[in-house]
Amino acid sequence: MATIAPVRPSPIAGAWYEGNPKALAYIVDQYLDQAELPELPGDVVAVIAPHAGHKYSGPVAGYAFATVRAQSYDLVAVLSPMHQPYYEPLLTTAHAAYATPLGEVPVDKDLLADLDARLRLVLGNGLTPVAYDQEHSLEIELPFLQRALAGEFKLLPVMVRSQSASVSQKLGLALAETLSGKNALVVASTDLSHFYTQKEAVALDTEMLRRVESFSPENVFSAEKEEQGFACGLGALTAVLWAAKALGADSVKVLRHATSGDVTGDFSSVVGYGAAVILKQKPE
Repeated sequence: MATIAPVRPSPIAGAWYEGNPKALAYIVDQYLDQAELPELPGDVVAVIAPHAGHKYSGPVAGYAFATVRAQSYDLVAVLSPMHQPYYEPLLTTAHAAYATPLGEVPVDKDLLADLDARLRLVLGNGLTPVAYDQEHSLEIELPFLQRALAGEFKLLPVMVRSQSASVSQKLGLALAETLSGKNALVVASTDLSHFYTQKEAVALDTEMLRRVESFSPENVFSAEKEEQGFACGLGALTAVLWAAKALGADSVKVLRHATSGDVTGDFSSVVGYGAAVILKQKPE
């Protein structure tokens, strides 16, 4: 049986984002610096960020991660889709850490085991560990976390293949139980509509983000079913909405929307990107 390396090597650094550490730090800091945030009425429980290459979605992702800049968390749970050809509904890494050019991010194996046990109770199956996966949508968020957050943190990575509302809800509630009482941030990684014209994409994404901002994971699922709006990370996004609700969050604020056309100048077939923050009202 082949031995699994303790650290997952990055399959996308130098392609999906800058591979040179100093250049990467500078570019990510620029995205964070350029975000113009409104006043946020509460504490950040979770953020929603896109996951295309930094060149395309970085300016939007910067808005999401600027909301937690200089904050400290012991743990960050990142939920993303799984674009690769695995067939299990929920997956995680078999490695003990993720590597990016900015350093290693350790995985909290104890909390992964806790979440896995909770999922097995409610779903009958838990998190399938995979090694050397090529998935970009989870890793792409890590340099933002490494630059935005103060201090080190551990990672709880979950990749969602399931597109079932029931699975997403149970994942979200189980995740909330695992994170209860902990100094944790939750990240939903998702892009929005794919390969529509700019005009069509803006209409679809506006409706999807309206439903996200209404803080209704059920309505977010309905948008996709009714073809009123799309999110490639639908299962991860809605699980985070359910988790944040269970953790006491009470509002969602959409911060930014753009498309790949805004970067490339080609508006004939674009991908939509949105950034949002999920907040818990501060006690009086």
